[in-house]
Amino acid sequence: EENPALGWRAIRLALERDALMKVQARALLEAAAGRTLNVMFPMVSEPWEFDEAVALFEAQRKWIHERNRAVPKAIRYGTMLEVPALAESLDMILPRLDFLSIGTNDLTQFLFAADRANPKLAERYDWLSPAILRFIARVAKQTREAGVPIGVCGEMGGRPLEAMALIGLGIDRLSITPAAIGPVKAMIRSLDASALRAEMPGLLARPARTMRGDLTAWAERNGVAIV
Repeated sequence: EENPALGWRAIRLALERDALMKVQARALLEAAAGRTLNVMFPMVSEPWEFDEAVALFEAQRKWIHERNRAVPKAIRYGTMLEVPALAESLDMILPRLDFLSIGTNDLTQFLFAADRANPKLAERYDWLSPAILRFIARVAKQTREAGVPIGVCGEMGGRPLEAMALIGLGIDRLSITPAAIGPVKAMIRSLDASALRAEMPGLLARPARTMRGDLTAWAERNGVAIV
């Protein structure tokens, strides 16, 4: 494929090559026997893709159970939101979700139509641009109002200033690499999340190419460890 990031991968591949997904589902289900299993499907663009993936897992759970083998005591199904189209169907998919995770790496390149592997574009668009932050804010608000836990996966959550912004938007779960835990933990311990969340609407209303300067200034005024 000329552009595999936009091609036949993730849930698109899994639903068409469902024999492979069935094997993977059985492996997960049997490995989590007697425990709670969390399953997240990537690259979901429309609710029907999520429904088909859940149906496949449930069919495999039934297959295992009918053979008198142990299955998980509970399964929590969620999706990664990285395709912007899914945000336009949140009202339809949220009632089916046990959790939602925003995939910031792919989301950024899809929102800006910019290949992050292209050196001419890699530094052009900032994670702290108003477009990205406003998009995440809308998704987070709608998801919280539906009572669905929401988190973030991707490099954005592993950077202290960016993680601070995400917390200010209402994100309370971050999936980050082990190397990023120390700096992000120090930031969280020094942050008054309520004060930041009260400030964010005003910051997002300002016309700016990036919110990096404003967020850095706020952090410095309020003693937040972002270095």
